[in-house]
Amino acid sequence: MSRYQLFDLSQVRLRAVAARGHDLRADECLPLQDVAEPFSHPELSALIERIAAARRKGRPVIFMMGGHPIKLGLCRFLIDLVERGWITHVATNGAGVIHDFELALLGGTSENVAKWIQAGQFGLWQETSRLNDVIRGAAERGEGLGEAVGRTVHEEHFPHRQLSLTAAAWRCRVPLTCHVSVGSDIIHGMANCDGAALGRASFTDFRIFARAVQDLEGGVFLNVGSAVTGPEVYLKALSIARNVAHHLGKEIRQLTTAVFDLAPLPEGFRAGTPAKEEALYYYRPWKTILVRTVTDGGGSFYFRGNHRATIPALWSKLVEVEL
Repeated sequence: MSRYQLFDLSQVRLRAVAARGHDLRADECLPLQDVAEPFSHPELSALIERIAAARRKGRPVIFMMGGHPIKLGLCRFLIDLVERGWITHVATNGAGVIHDFELALLGGTSENVAKWIQAGQFGLWQETSRLNDVIRGAAERGEGLGEAVGRTVHEEHFPHRQLSLTAAAWRCRVPLTCHVSVGSDIIHGMANCDGAALGRASFTDFRIFARAVQDLEGGVFLNVGSAVTGPEVYLKALSIARNVAHHLGKEIRQLTTAVFDLAPLPEGFRAGTPAKEEALYYYRPWKTILVRTVTDGGGSFYFRGNHRATIPALWSKLVEVEL
């Protein structure tokens, strides 16, 4: 037992989500042909060529993302890329899975944080707490967190499951892994949250992710809007994958990485990161994904823009290519 006092989660009161409302509703999710904002970049075609080459050789395309692509109503683009075989592994944080689950179950997700944090009710919704039960079941069965959520959405026929990336991944037998930071998600403050189950299910997902990274020689790793979780999980997975590869006389060096984000990086970002005294030195996607892990092979790309512009642009370019 800890020598310190613990917060009593049984005192937390959840409310029905009907009182909350949604910042994103199902009918606001963009249709596949809807390009909300135009986007062009001189190197986008080169990335498309790398992705196509990887898939033609049976190499993976891993898509790591934060929660915002779901919150911005871009689920249909990602689902279509999974169904077409362009994305072979989806990875996200806890927020990504929560928004996906809520959208599929409730027909909406996201909330007015400024309003509900003042009322002491931010994130504390009864319907969303079901996720903790799903996670507990995942741990008991030895499933990953992401696959358990996708299976649940699919098998229980959630009303808006056609908008669920987790369900699409489950249906297509594409791993969707969820990499959780304990305490960072709204469901962690609920009485039915089981920390051991949360850790076990997410750790299973890390092992699934690391196994996918083992095949990244000749493959592509895309990081979309994840400034901390994506780079850090990728870095550790690549390290253990290369460790095993070295013992087997193999290499994981000729890979392509790409980051889609909003940070203003200089044109010469591939040459290296700035000094530690500069703020952008601590921008992990730059130093980890675009520089350090491809210095001895492969290459990297950076695309700055709103996800509502960059993801539809990526999708539209890929669907023009024949595998």
